[in-house]
Formats: sequence, C-alpha cells, structure tokens
Amino acid sequence: MVNKITFFIKVGKTDFGKRLDILISDQIKNSRTFIADLIRNGHILVNKAVKKPSYRVIIGEIISCTIPPPKRLIFNPEPVPINSLYEDNEILIINKPPGLVVHPAPGNYSGTLVNGLLHYYPELECNENNIRPGIVHRLDKNTSGALIIAKNASAHNNLTAQFKNRKVKKLYLALVYGNFKSDEGVIELSIGRHPVDRKKMSTVSKKGRYARTFWKVLEKYQGAALIELILDTGRTHQIRVHCAATGHPVIGDPVYCSSKAYKNFIIDQKIAIKIMSLKRQMLHARRLSFSHPVSKQELFFKAPLPADMEEIIQIFRQH
Repeated sequence: MVNKITFFIKVGKTDFGKRLDILISDQIKNSRTFIADLIRNGHILVNKAVKKPSYRVIIGEIISCTIPPPKRLIFNPEPVPINSLYEDNEILIINKPPGLVVHPAPGNYSGTLVNGLLHYYPELECNENNIRPGIVHRLDKNTSGALIIAKNASAHNNLTAQFKNRKVKKLYLALVYGNFKSDEGVIELSIGRHPVDRKKMSTVSKKGRYARTFWKVLEKYQGAALIELILDTGRTHQIRVHCAATGHPVIGDPVYCSSKAYKNFIIDQKIAIKIMSLKRQMLHARRLSFSHPVSKQELFFKAPLPADMEEIIQIFRQH
C-alpha cells in the first residue's frame, strides 16, 4: 500500500511573489490542476493556513505539502481494440481511431482507451487522478491519430516535462474549407472559454491564453484544401478554433463549423452530400516526434490516415 508523501518548502527570494500552485507545480513536476485540487482540499498549507491556488507567496513562509496516496481505480478493464504503432518497456504509441474517447469522463465511463489499457496492460501505473493510467496527452474523441502512452511513472514524468517544455513536436493533417491566398502561414490568436457557450473555446475570450499554429497547404481542391498544421502551443481545441477563426473551418467539425458550411464555398454536389454524412471533424494527428524517456534517442512516428478521411480526400482529388 502506497503511503502519503509529506514535505516542506521555505519560500526564498527567488520564489517571492509566485503563485502558490505554480511554485508547487514547478517543485514536484506535476500539473497545476492537480496541485490546485490539493490546495483547495487542504493538503497544501502556508504557515499552517489554507490559501487559494492564486495566493502569492512571501519570503520566509513555510509551505507544508501532503500528497495523499492514490485512490483505488473504479474503472473496469475492457477489451477495447488498440492499434499499436510501436512499443517497448517504457512507451506505447497508438493510432487512435475516430470515435474513441481517451479517458473516462461523465457520459463515457466505459469503452474508452483507458479501459482498454487496463485490460491489456494491467501493470500500468496511474497518475495523480488515478483514472488515466499512462495518459500523457490526449486527442479529442473525434480526432484520430498518433498518441503516446507512458508505461511507468518515470516515463510519464519525463514525457510530461517534454510536453510542458514544448519538446514534443506534433503535426496534424486537416481538411478545411476555402481557398488560401498563400501556401503557408502562422495563426497567432489567444484562446479561452467562449464568452457565452462555456462548452466551446474562442479567440475572443477576455481571459484567452496565447496560442500559435503553423500551417501549410499540401493540396488544393474545389472550395477546400488539405493542410498540415504544427502546434507551437497546446490549447484546448486549438486547431479547430484557429481554423474556424480564420475562415477555414475543419470540414465535419460539429462544434466550430455548421453542417451546411459547404454552401459558403464552391463545393461539388457529390462532395457536399458526402460532407453532410460525416460524423466527425476531418482532423488527424499525423506525426509525433520526441526524445525517448530512457535512451534519449529522437523518435518519429507516423499514423496512417483513417478510412473516412482517406475516402473524402480521394473524392476531392477526383474533382
């Protein structure tokens, strides 16, 4: 049985004025969300008093931190199919199909990637939330492509740090509406919660965070294009929000693109009928590159296109 971990930090000159959640997150190399939950639940105290995650620390204060032991998993292993691209003792790279939820959440407590991982890899170690064993990053339910799984805590911490320091390079392919005036460019628009619809993200949020996406046109079609995108930051729905904000929404996107958006562009009737039948956004995580957590070797992985996206690309090419 894993015991709780307790430690103390004395605030020095270099940490004066830092937010409490950021200071602890930097110290133990864990997510601010996890740290904020500990603070709110009284597991992290400043001079024996409960503070808010946003509290600015003062020189000389004593911060006591108690990390409780992991809670028992409540999700069942299930034989969810997993398409592996690569595997060794430290990592697993999969090609996530569209429609597969990465981790359990309200409304999706079974049939997720995590349920499958628990079935095929029962030895996987859990992270702080205890419901996401091996999960280092995620893709939206209806986004397909390459995904990294950490097979132990050491690999998880290493890869989490690589993501945080932007060492992991991710390249996506997307089918988008519209004709481009240039063949490549960069989108720099802050992203935050939509001011009205809290389930959506937006570039007009008052509390948006800086986001940058590089794009390049690979193929031009009638009223659409196949583009590649490289994320310099990792905001929620970043590609979908940036593409929609610049007038080139991702085809099939049920949230940021109207199902009848094709009417605003010159789209062949046969293609329009196919677009109307799409059940997800045409977005695919094509390539991943990062350093192996043990060997430090630079690794590159490429995920084949799913059948639905390959089919519509072929239809566009024929017209």
